Amino acid sequence: MSVHDDLTSVQRCLDDLNRSVGRLEQQLGSGGLEMRRVRTDADHLRESVALLRETAHAGTPSKRPELVTISDDPYDINLWTDTDDEGLGARDRRAP
Repeated sequence: MSVHDDLTSVQRCLDDLNRSVGRLEQQLGSGGLEMRRVRTDADHLRESVALLRETAHAGTPSKRPELVTISDDPYDINLWTDTDDEGLGARDRRAP
């Protein structure tokens, strides 16, 4: 199956889920916390699939960020001038 076919299948399943949740709301009422959670989760799934569909239609797979090499050389000691030691405070003052 292609990505388009899979997304269409998922969309159909979500439509079925939405109809089923609607029937449950009619039978149980929509005021309960559990029913609101189910409705919210179904809506989130619908939004997520819509985002996937947009990404698939864009045709550009997400690029991995370029890796940056960090040197193992020690930092310049002047970089730490006038800094506080975590939990100890400044060097020339007493800790609270």
